[in-house]
Amino acid sequence: MAFRIVVLGGYGNFGGRICRALATEKEIWLGVAGRDTARAVGFVRELGAPAAACEPISIDHAAQDFSAALAARRPHLVIHTSGPFQHQSYHVAEAAIAAGAHYIDLADGRAFVAGIGALDDAARSRGVLVTSGASTLPAISAAVIDRLAAAFERIEQVEISIAPGQAVARGKATLESILGYCGRPFAEWSNGQWRQVFGWQGLRRIHYPDLGWRWAARCDVPDLELLPARYRSLESVRFDASLELASAQFGLWTLAWLTRMKVVREPASMAKAVLHMARRLDRFGTDVGGMRVIVAGRRTGGMAGESAWHLTARKGDGPQIPCIPAIVIARKLARGEWVEPGARPCQGMMTLEEFSDATRNLAITWRIVLS
Repeated sequence: MAFRIVVLGGYGNFGGRICRALATEKEIWLGVAGRDTARAVGFVRELGAPAAACEPISIDHAAQDFSAALAARRPHLVIHTSGPFQHQSYHVAEAAIAAGAHYIDLADGRAFVAGIGALDDAARSRGVLVTSGASTLPAISAAVIDRLAAAFERIEQVEISIAPGQAVARGKATLESILGYCGRPFAEWSNGQWRQVFGWQGLRRIHYPDLGWRWAARCDVPDLELLPARYRSLESVRFDASLELASAQFGLWTLAWLTRMKVVREPASMAKAVLHMARRLDRFGTDVGGMRVIVAGRRTGGMAGESAWHLTARKGDGPQIPCIPAIVIARKLARGEWVEPGARPCQGMMTLEEFSDATRNLAITWRIVLS
């Protein structure tokens, strides 16, 4: 019997990439699901997968009959890619549990990902995995930090930054997500205590070996909440985003100030306009992006040290990166590999070696630098 996977938002920016990767697996039946039936049908036709292996599904996760409609598809796994997640409830995960299905999402909302453990008892009672944040953060960042931390007796600082290429594909939901905390206060773990900072502020310059210098600003992400709990010795954690064009970076920095001064009330409502402006700027940028993770602390013998992981994505392959954890975990489940039931953030579910294997056919490279 085929392993049945339903991908919500299966024809979207990230869902489409996940479906393309999974549609080639012989042991998988794939349901490409979403509100727009025509788009689902067109996407499946474009995939060219055998009819028995891939099927368009008209389903609205916000509808009252969603739970029953999902259960009727008899899924073994539900992959939820329809963001933004910041203002969603856990109703999709609860519907998956009720259907006896595993659940994976690509959420990047801090509270959403950190709070998924509320469903732990329900998930364990049905023997299913429920995991949130199967994306760049915290899934990939955790895989990197786990690798780098192995060379330390004690890790004290973690810095993570992402530098997307201007000319890569992006969706409205992604813009709504990042604008949701633009100019908003959030807690950052710094020097052993929580302090208040603001989204898209705290400008500084970051150097990426293959990209050069870029301006960067703080963003609110799940790792800020999860890493101090995962690594008790941590004294500071910081996350920054570095846009390729300084004009775009300073534009969001200005919007953050306007939000703080209450000139702009709901920056997320401007996502459509911001996306339009971003696309007009694409011709001035490239399709090359990167990511940097730095871990600092005490190595064997108490010597201070630092390890840095540098990733570069070329040929527009940057948007593939957030999709990799869901693909890796889905393939494991389809192969029947045992995974501990329960609900938890997506940390420790993918190794750096598994990430490398999943990206071997993409223009994505990485290296570790020790100092």
